[in-house]
Parts: sequence; C-alpha cells; structure tokens
Amino acid sequence: MTDLPQTQAGVLDAEEARRARMKRVEAVAKWALPGVVLVILLVLWDRVIVWNDIPPYLLPGPAKVLETLVKDWPMLFEAFLVTLQITLLALAVAVVGGVGLAVLFNQSRFAEMSFYPYAVILQVTPVVAIAPLIFIYVDNRTVGLLLCAWIVAFFPILSNTTLGLNSTDHNLRDLFRIYGASRWQRLRYLQLPSALPYFLGGLRIAGGLSLIGAIVAEYVAGTGGIGSGLAFRILEAGYRLNIPRMFAALLLIAVTGVVIFAGLSFLSHMLLRKWHESALKRDS
Repeated sequence: MTDLPQTQAGVLDAEEARRARMKRVEAVAKWALPGVVLVILLVLWDRVIVWNDIPPYLLPGPAKVLETLVKDWPMLFEAFLVTLQITLLALAVAVVGGVGLAVLFNQSRFAEMSFYPYAVILQVTPVVAIAPLIFIYVDNRTVGLLLCAWIVAFFPILSNTTLGLNSTDHNLRDLFRIYGASRWQRLRYLQLPSALPYFLGGLRIAGGLSLIGAIVAEYVAGTGGIGSGLAFRILEAGYRLNIPRMFAALLLIAVTGVVIFAGLSFLSHMLLRKWHESALKRDS
C-alpha cells in the first residue's frame, strides 16, 4: 500500500515529461514543417523544368527567378515602395473609417439602418468593376489607387468592430448603468475593450485585402499606362514576355502579404496575450 503514492507520482512525472517533450516537438515542427514543404516544392518545380526542358520564357526555375530579382532589384524595389505605400495608407484609412462608422452605428441605431446596407453593397461589388470608373472621375493616380484599396479593406473592420461593440456582456452594461456611467464612459471603458479582439480579427483580414485592392487597382491603372507599382511591372513584363520578372514581382507581392499578416498577428498577440482566451496559453 505504501508503494501506491510513489507509483502515482512516477506516472505523473512521466506524463509531465511527455507533455514537455510534445511542446518541444511542436515548437520545432511549427517552423520546420513549412520549411520542409517549401524546399520540396522548390525542388519539384526545378526538376519538372529540367525533365521537360521548359524554356525560361514559359516557366522559369527558382534559381532564374532569384537571379532576376537580384538583377532587376532597383526597378522592382521602386515599384514595391509604391505598392506598399498604397497598401498601408489604405489600411490606415480603413481603420479610421471602419472604426468610426462602427462607433456611429453602435451609438445610433438609425444611422446603422440608414448606411449599413450601402456598406454591404459597396463590399459585394467587385472592385475591378468599380476601378475604371474611379480612374475616370479621379484625376490623381494615387488617390484613385488609395480609394480602390480602401473599398476592399474597410468592410471587414467595420463589420467586425460593429459586431464586437454589439456583443458586450449585457450584465456589465447594466452594471455600468447602475453606477451612473454615461454613454461615452460605457463606450470607452467597456465596449471598446470588449470589441478589441473582434477589431484585431478584422484588421488581420483587412491587411491582406488592402494589398489585394492595391494590386487590382494598379492592374486597372496599368492597362491605361499610368501605373508604377508591382502590378504594373507584372503587366509590363507580360507584354515583353519577360516571365522571370513577372515571377520575381509576384514573389515580392507574396512576401509582402505574409509580412503584413505576420506583423498584424504579432500585434494582436501582444495586445491580447495577457487577458483574452484566444491568446492565453493553456496546458493541454
């Protein structure tokens, strides 16, 4: 009978050791597995080109794409800065406009009923159909690109923030009313903090959509010969049959999207890690 507690302690120690080992494996696999998959895909890409003797003007290999990226870096980097500027400006305007409208809708039911349907209509209308009209009526190229990217990016922030503001716990709302809190005090100290996780979720979505909106707008502008971003460089390379440059520009776009998403995910984690369930680490 005296050996029973020692046996249970040994089982618990073994279980803790197993959990610690699984955590270490998961921490390594989180970064190693995507890297392994990427290497396999790059090798297969290269081998398919070699085995089928595909010329670079049809499908360049990974080495040719990197070589072109280095060779054309001054041109591509200048275009990258234009695209990045439009993307970040559109995201910033989307945050201001989306949060501002969400607060307005939360404070005024009549405002929500009046304007929210039009926000939905604007969201479901393809920006590629709206962009030509925008560039007809807007003389400034940068403003036109910014407007197109904003149209795509602002709705996730608006809808998520509105949902977060309306999802505040009713018991807490009643508690604030009991203590005589004003409408703006409830908004500042209760509803906005409660809506923060919803807003950050919409922000991560809007970050990628702002890049997509900027690229689509640049395509439309580029067909008219007034573009200078990465999408215009892709169009230009297509006209010249410079397929390696197209892939190099596409690689920059993909990396930009990944960096934006990673940065916004890190921001979300830092803001939520100490108090929200989505960011708290639990022992499984």
